[in-house]
Amino acid sequence: MRFLFGIVVVGLVVLVGALAYAMRYDEMAEITPPAASTFDRALLDKGTLMAGMGDCEVCHTRAGGEPYAGGLALPTPFGTIYTTNITPDPETGIGKWSLEAFTRAMREGVDREGEYLYPAFPYNHFTKTTDEDIKAIYAFLMARVKPVKYTAPETALPFPFNIRLSLAGWNFLFLKKGPYQPDPTKDEDWNRGAYLVEGLGHCGSCHSPLNALGGEKGGANKFAGGAAEVWYVPPLNTASLAPIPWAPSALVNYLFDGWDKQHGITAGPMTPIIRHLYDQDEDDVFAMAEYIASFQRPIEQAKVDDAMAFAKAREWNPDAPTKPADPALQKGATDFGRLCANCHKLNGQPVPLGLTTTVNMPDPSNVIRIVIEGIKPPPGSRDRSMPPLLVNDGDLAAMLAFMRAQFTTKPAWTNIDEHIKAARAPAAGH
Repeated sequence: MRFLFGIVVVGLVVLVGALAYAMRYDEMAEITPPAASTFDRALLDKGTLMAGMGDCEVCHTRAGGEPYAGGLALPTPFGTIYTTNITPDPETGIGKWSLEAFTRAMREGVDREGEYLYPAFPYNHFTKTTDEDIKAIYAFLMARVKPVKYTAPETALPFPFNIRLSLAGWNFLFLKKGPYQPDPTKDEDWNRGAYLVEGLGHCGSCHSPLNALGGEKGGANKFAGGAAEVWYVPPLNTASLAPIPWAPSALVNYLFDGWDKQHGITAGPMTPIIRHLYDQDEDDVFAMAEYIASFQRPIEQAKVDDAMAFAKAREWNPDAPTKPADPALQKGATDFGRLCANCHKLNGQPVPLGLTTTVNMPDPSNVIRIVIEGIKPPPGSRDRSMPPLLVNDGDLAAMLAFMRAQFTTKPAWTNIDEHIKAARAPAAGH
């Protein structure tokens, strides 16, 4: 009985301690919104860049809405989360937030009122940001963003995810608070790239798989691929699906312009990110490229030459159109020649399809979305747009089967019809 009583007492102590830990955040005092003139021009310029690096506008702007006013619906495995208004509006935004309150949100995932924020807001990455950069972002939001009176829809997740106190446990498991600590074994550029990629850039939020609790997997799974909205996000490590490994120079091209001659063009949710990177400091983008490239498999020129030769050999030749021996692929070849070969052909302008990550992915979801939605290129690649194609489901399925067989050596895609149906669903357009 004494033993059981001891267990109960210890359990109660642990429970009370856990509740005290979870409820330790108080509401921070409101402030009068600071005047724009109180911020230094250099600080505002820095904040403009750093807010772009953090993609603040991307997530905090709903379709057709005012920039930074929130309301964007983010689908997660636990339900839909709506982003908040981070304009300096004092009633519906963060106009009454002090720098200290903003810093707490960035570092600890707790808002001014003391409420836990869902980690769809990647504070587990933003916590690595320096005080100086957080101050600059705060200044930018307060002085250069137009106040917008708008209240986003309330996030209403199912039980038990609607209990925000439970996020104290998530933070205990997955939040490592504090600014990025440089690796003394690496050079300055690599560490700068790591600071930006792991911090404000929060690349792992999409490019790493998540565990059952929504925490990013590390170790060998770091940058091993994930999901963003309804798009498959490819790996950035040695598991990269790109036939030619990403060299630092190729990554610089892609991060600045959204396009590289050995990899193709960006699409989907990566495109607005590239739009913001286009304006970043050149040294910062080079540093990010160096850091990401350090996770790639080594570049062997012989294998690069083989990949390039294969991709060119499989391109559509208008003088000798491809005629697959497999009757099941012949219709797809005909449809490809009718709809795609005007651009995707031997010695055409686009990158050989065999070099692109999309046709080498484990499922056809991204290719489908590109076909039906087209590509709206970022500023650095304005001349590389692709219009959406009007194609019925049967022709699209046949064309996808042909593309996989023609341009890769990977196994045939399965359940193509289901992927097409999912892409056509109204909610998928989010």
